Amino acid sequence: MSPSWRANVLEADLRRMFGVADGAGVRHMDLDIQVAPEDCDPGMIVLWRGGLPVGHLLRGSDGQCRATPVAAARDSGPTSPVQNLPSASVVICTRDRPNELRRCLASLPQQSLPPAEIIVVDNASKGDETRQVVLAAGAIYLREDRPGLDIARNRGAQRASSSIVAYTDDDVLLHPHWLERLVAAFDSRSIGAVTGLVLPAEIATEAQRYFETFWSFGQGYTPQTFRADDFAARKHEVFPSWQIGAGASMAFRREVFDRAGMFDERLDVGQAGCSGDSEYWYRLLANGYDCRYEPASVAFHFHRRTMESLAKQIYFYMRGHSAALLVQHERTGVRANLEQAFKWKPLWYLARVRRRLFRRSIPEDRFLWQEIAGYVSGLLFYLRTRRVRRRGA
Repeated sequence: MSPSWRANVLEADLRRMFGVADGAGVRHMDLDIQVAPEDCDPGMIVLWRGGLPVGHLLRGSDGQCRATPVAAARDSGPTSPVQNLPSASVVICTRDRPNELRRCLASLPQQSLPPAEIIVVDNASKGDETRQVVLAAGAIYLREDRPGLDIARNRGAQRASSSIVAYTDDDVLLHPHWLERLVAAFDSRSIGAVTGLVLPAEIATEAQRYFETFWSFGQGYTPQTFRADDFAARKHEVFPSWQIGAGASMAFRREVFDRAGMFDERLDVGQAGCSGDSEYWYRLLANGYDCRYEPASVAFHFHRRTMESLAKQIYFYMRGHSAALLVQHERTGVRANLEQAFKWKPLWYLARVRRRLFRRSIPEDRFLWQEIAGYVSGLLFYLRTRRVRRRGA
């Protein structure tokens, strides 16, 4: 495969997604024909080699240039021929965002591994436009009137008929090899879940730059396998399941829902606010499944554009995180989750507050009060919903 051919393929893939080779504030550079810059430009540069992302340079919100180590070259081909891969259903959960949904759906017919079915779960949209967008795209439309992302995810999993159930979000664009590489990573029966690399589609505002600097979905450019045996050996500490990936790009063997149960409907958007995905990965590890992070499977996410919406997002991220710690303890009995929720995390926040009071705050502390308020709210949310569940038992 010649470098010029690879470069043409990369540019063609990006043009199919964005209409141009790059997104606003994000440039893509092919190291097969170009030399990596020594310094950042004002936005973000994503580095590719052999058709795969291998690193990036980002001018952060604090003005510093953040450069990831460039990953070693890998074979860009799938581990199995496309025709031999298992079938996959794609589930998208949405609410009142028909334009974003239309854009996401438009990237699915371009997939090198065509989805066996595309299921859109409309989580109580107010109007009829969402349904019209879904039907125009030829996808399966499901209505779920109970608010909650995990409720909608469960509805999609119950409807899916394939052996692999893949999830993405409505505010995402999908690389043409996204599904193929996500499904190909299920190359061992021990793997119950696979996540992919989520890159920013644009960095057009300071809010988007801040998010990518301090809250990025990306988990690096090297594949990782999170093993159930390692989880079992570390039960004295909180296993960082949030490092496994992002809910905007994840897939599961259909069988895991029968063995480990469905997503916890108290978590994520519309309920606690977040962490329904990471709690489920945690639960799979506790049930003996391995989880894999596969950065060859790429999705592009449109981050929140305003500081106001970002502040709200961070509040709900921490609300979901604290609630998920207690859900993890409830489901697995791992006491380290309680210690993290009621001791170590509060002490960590106390240190940050002291730093702020003594005027030594850093850019990462910009939304500190929203973080703390969300964290406390999540603990209260869990305790309140647990009392309700007990009364209903």
